[in-house]
Amino acid sequence: MSALQRSGSRLLSADSEHSAIFQCLQGTPQPHSAQLSTGVPTPGLRRILLTASGGAFRGWEADALQKVTVADAVKHPNWSMGRKITVDSATLMNKGLEVIEAHYLFGMGFDHIEIVIHPQSIIHSLVELEDSSVLAQPGWPDMRLPLLYALSWPKRLPTPWRRLDLAAIGQLDFGAPDSRKYPCMDLAYAAGRQGGTMPAVLNAANEQAVALFPEERIHFLEIPRLIEQACDQHRQDWHAAPDLELVLQVDGWARQKVRELQAQTAATR
Repeated sequence: MSALQRSGSRLLSADSEHSAIFQCLQGTPQPHSAQLSTGVPTPGLRRILLTASGGAFRGWEADALQKVTVADAVKHPNWSMGRKITVDSATLMNKGLEVIEAHYLFGMGFDHIEIVIHPQSIIHSLVELEDSSVLAQPGWPDMRLPLLYALSWPKRLPTPWRRLDLAAIGQLDFGAPDSRKYPCMDLAYAAGRQGGTMPAVLNAANEQAVALFPEERIHFLEIPRLIEQACDQHRQDWHAAPDLELVLQVDGWARQKVRELQAQTAATR
């Protein structure tokens, strides 16, 4: 973010949720790209609502996750994605990482960024403004629009794509995420609030744990456990203002730590 400020460049998100937030903010008095530093809020913005599909297990009870298989976790109900991001959707880590992303892009504190389960994936995110107005960006689940908008902003280009038909959709549902079912969500909030090197450890530990899961070297519920252990062990070496070299070092450390923790667990079985 500091490099953007020095160069006067703009950063436009191609992710659907953050594109939706940015699109909604075009209606505020001072629309601009997300080039703000942490702690500098976008003018007029009070709250961000990040919508989440709930992933493969949104209809499951938390206790039922003991029976999860790899095949269960990689079946996303709405999107066709790669295996890794589909597992992240099942744990809700994808949304936790998006919370951290939104914090940096739009300068909002973590207490003002919320996750909402929205099974239909029609509303891609919402913003609440200071006057209590809530703006949303609905559309079919299709990544082409946020990609196009990032390339064409501030223009809107005509497209031949299917138009949204609310009558055909019929119903939109929303619900609060269950922390018992999605412990990765709270891990992401905690890492984001601590800042510094902790988000890098969170991300790297998650990537390593998710890589072990399809190989059936760990159970689905061990993913958040390994991430939490890696974050806990990093606290003594945490740095508040890392440079890129240190970020890469802690990234490698976290991946190795997860492998070590998994090996220790396997040896005791």
